[in-house]
Parts: sequence; structure tokens; C-alpha cells
Amino acid sequence: MNSANHKRQYHKVLTIAGSDSGGGAGIQADLKTMAAIGCYGMSVITALTAQNTRGVSGIHPVPPPFAADQIAAVFSDIGADAVKIGMLYSAQLIEVIARQLKKYGAENIVLDPVMVAQSGDKLLQDDAIQAIKEYLMPLADVVTPNIPEAEVLINRSILGLEDMQTAAKALAGHGSRSILIKGGHLEDGDSTDLLYLAGEDRFVRLAAKRIASKNNHGTGCTLSSAIASYLARGNDIENAVRKAKTYIQNAIRAGADYTIGHGHGPVHHFFEFWK
Repeated sequence: MNSANHKRQYHKVLTIAGSDSGGGAGIQADLKTMAAIGCYGMSVITALTAQNTRGVSGIHPVPPPFAADQIAAVFSDIGADAVKIGMLYSAQLIEVIARQLKKYGAENIVLDPVMVAQSGDKLLQDDAIQAIKEYLMPLADVVTPNIPEAEVLINRSILGLEDMQTAAKALAGHGSRSILIKGGHLEDGDSTDLLYLAGEDRFVRLAAKRIASKNNHGTGCTLSSAIASYLARGNDIENAVRKAKTYIQNAIRAGADYTIGHGHGPVHHFFEFWK
């Protein structure tokens, strides 16, 4: 019998996102998160950014056909147990990525509809918003907008928990299995996220104490990558989201004591392994 049949297998996660030269968000944050949670991370780079803790000074989009080539290279050889999608920049790129993910039967897709960087810099062209709803949300198992992103997607304001519930149901109407609206932008003492499981028509509130830290660059990228990693490791959606919420809280708390750069620093992805 071939001994290769008894080799161990990695939990494999593919991130499709932009590169952050400062290392705090994007592809770099995704790969750190996946490694910390015990997964083998792979990447499809959709854009290069000149970026640091202070902001984004330049964006160089990857041609959509080359993004398609990267996806094909991964799935034709290695495969993926989960996929995280982040910064996509243009409608054309979104269509190409959706087509490739359908072609290869990608599973456990987590969509983080990145629109604006922590610094306020715009990361998505206007025509891409409709494309996200039309092409990617129907493929997604979990969609993870923050409050401002959810407001753009539904074209109305979100002022509290009741609005979050209405927004989550509206967003699920585009075909996603679940919606996680992150409540960090709401002005209250806690950081309450809301998970809507569309198939069960059920809401799950995920409350946590707000952590005082200016090192919050890449929190959305990190959370969505953590969800994808836990899905790849066999968790259902609710448990994957709960574990990812715990992971990001610990990463924010551990990173709060560090000083790096002169703006918004990163979270501490490897808090379990080194200090």
C-alpha cells in the first residue's frame, strides 16, 4: 500500500485580498491569522497597496485575468477547505473571481466586503458594490460587513440592534447563508456583533467588552480569516463565528500594549505563541 495515502492533511484556507505593505491588514493579516489557528494559508493577491499604520498612499490593482490564474493555480493542485474574500477593488475583478469560485466548487466562503481602510482611504470602486451583491453574496456562507459597509450595501442608516436585525435579513436576501454585522462602530459600551443564520431564521448576539486600543488596523481582515479558518477545521457557522470573535478579542487585547508605527497599529495575531 502506498504510504502517501497515510500522510497527514493540512486544513487549507485561501485568502483572496489585497496586499498591505505595512503587514497589519489584507493578505498579510490573513496569513498570520490562518497560521495562528492551525491552518495552511494560500493567497490570491487582488491589488498591491502602499500602506502603513497611517494610511494608504497608493493602490495598484492586479489585472483580473491574473487573479483568475492565481485561483486556478491553487484549486487545480492544492484545493481549499475554506475561502476568505477581502479587498476586490473593481466590478470586473469581482465577476472573474465569482466565476472561478463556481468553476472549482469552492466551499466555506467568507466574504468581507472591504470598502474603506481603517484610515478612511477608499478601497472599492463605486461600480463594485452592486457586483458584490449580485455575484459574490449568493456564493457566501458568511458575509461580515461592519456598520458603515452594511449601510452602503442596504443604502440606509443603522442606529442600533433593531436596525442591525433588519439589515441582516435584507442582506441575506442576496443569497448568503449567514450575515455577521459587526457592531464596533456603534456608540455604546460593548462591542456587540449580530449573526443572522438565514436557513434557521435565527439571530445570535455576540457581545464583548470594548477594548481600548488604537492598534485596531486589520481587525476586519483578521476576524473574517479566523472564521474561514475555523470553518476549514470543521466547525459549523455559529461555532466558527464564536471562536473567531474570541480570537480577535484576544488579539486586540494582546496588541494594545505594543507601539508600532505612528498611526493605527495591528492586533497581535500570535498572542498564544509569543509576547
